[in-house]
Amino acid sequence: MSLSGNKDRGQFLALITFICIIVFVLSFLPLLRLLQEAAFPGGDFSLSAIRDSLADDTVWRATRNTIVVGIGGTVASVVLGVAVALIVTLTDVRLRQTLVLCFVTPLMIAPQVTALAWLQVFGPSSPILHFVGLAPPLGTPNPLYSPEGIVLLLAIQYSPLVFLIVRAGLRQLPRELVEAAQSGGAGPFRIIATIILPLATPAIVAAAALTFVSCVGNFGIPAFLGIPANYLVLPTLIFQRLAGGGPDVLAEVAVLSILIAIIAMIGIFLQDYFSSRRDYRISGTSAALAPYALGRWRLPVEAMMWLLMAVILVLPLTGLILTSLVRGYGVTLTADSVTLENYRFVMVEHAAAQRAFANSFMLSVAAAVFAMFVAIPLGYVIAWHRGRWTKILNIVVEMPYALPGVVLSIAAILLFLKPIPVLGVQLYNTVWIILFAYLARFLVLGVRPVVNGYLQIDRALEEAAQIGGARLLTRMRTIIFPMIAPAAMAGGLLIFMTALSELTVSALLWSSGAETLGVVIFSFEQGGDTKYAAAISALLVAFTFMLMLAANLFAHKLPKGVLPWRD
Repeated sequence: MSLSGNKDRGQFLALITFICIIVFVLSFLPLLRLLQEAAFPGGDFSLSAIRDSLADDTVWRATRNTIVVGIGGTVASVVLGVAVALIVTLTDVRLRQTLVLCFVTPLMIAPQVTALAWLQVFGPSSPILHFVGLAPPLGTPNPLYSPEGIVLLLAIQYSPLVFLIVRAGLRQLPRELVEAAQSGGAGPFRIIATIILPLATPAIVAAAALTFVSCVGNFGIPAFLGIPANYLVLPTLIFQRLAGGGPDVLAEVAVLSILIAIIAMIGIFLQDYFSSRRDYRISGTSAALAPYALGRWRLPVEAMMWLLMAVILVLPLTGLILTSLVRGYGVTLTADSVTLENYRFVMVEHAAAQRAFANSFMLSVAAAVFAMFVAIPLGYVIAWHRGRWTKILNIVVEMPYALPGVVLSIAAILLFLKPIPVLGVQLYNTVWIILFAYLARFLVLGVRPVVNGYLQIDRALEEAAQIGGARLLTRMRTIIFPMIAPAAMAGGLLIFMTALSELTVSALLWSSGAETLGVVIFSFEQGGDTKYAAAISALLVAFTFMLMLAANLFAHKLPKGVLPWRD
């Protein structure tokens, strides 16, 4: 081998080493520390924490509740998401792109903001019910404080996730089979039941598994709706016990975190089991399915779709905005009672809220920038150097995001409770432990668009440069980076929007001076200051929506599929 070839191979090995170190530190090491604490609390082997947790009735009740809302939220999300995917993908409804944008928007909004917005629609403090004179008496419990309320909001939060996955699967279906069935006289409902849904089963099962994991690990919605009703799930039980016991209960909460992970993994294993029972592969490719002409039914279907968008998006956001404009709890909103004082308070007067704005912005930008630059070499290896070890690498990268966020939080606490060896740097009780958790959890959101971008790029230019003697780092800098940068930026944007108002991870990691916006919203709501929580939430929703619209302006420069709300 030539000297140039040896140097190129050396640079590739250096790149692989760099990637493996980052993936090991962010993905594997925290989970390894979690398992160690459960089996070796205090450094000595003991099963006492496991035994005590399994003997606790509260733990089993929270486990049962977790499974109930996980299954309920998944079923409701699948039904709604699949129905909308079928209508939007297979029919000739108008303003399709606007419908997609509206339906996907709740997925871009933090769960605690979704919960807070919906709480303002019902109950005695609802400005909407006050406005129409239907508000119940003060002291009446909000009907959303219930398992049914949690399931409802989980469905609204995650049905867009089902929609995106199933819609992508529907686009791959063979047009020839549908046209043959139509020629044989089969109607649209029979074709959907006997051809489209069976062939879309892999996408539906995959969407259900990912939704189940998301529902099981969700903290914001069960915290806002479940804690007031004393309906605890495992994430909220961990939060309460860690908040009440501090580091002394780390072994116990480590066991509870592993229990959540086991429930989530069971959902993933069931997905693999049901997917492997039949062969769903499709030979060859074909054009996209021709949309069904709804004819006289188009107007009623479109009216139903826009009514759905109004219910899941406009109604709760209206309640949120109106609540942010009232002077106090239960005050009827009139021209004389409207105030912007709540916005001024959270933006100017409240020190923790100001720190939260700065911290969340800094953490989101740092996580996005880090993921952008790491995702480019990582995606290069995963997409263009396929092999068994690259599949393992991809799985390890996805682990922190596939597992519930509370599991990663406990793992980060265990990993950094003491100063880092040799360096002596203390991350616990600082904003940096939150940054570590964000880097681990959201890295995959930056990798997926980049991998998708690599798969859509012709590698011939890079291979030609390699034949011409250009080494790997030169090719990465002059050829690969300019081509893949738009996809990396899109991934960074998704990470920024997701991390800006995140709560599931930071709820267990924040400390005084290291507050995030999600934590401040949760603290305001728990303290009864709903108007301030609504003001911050309204600002976040407005900012998120503006980012989505801004991204649309540059969508034509991005690879297909990197913006989830775009075709």
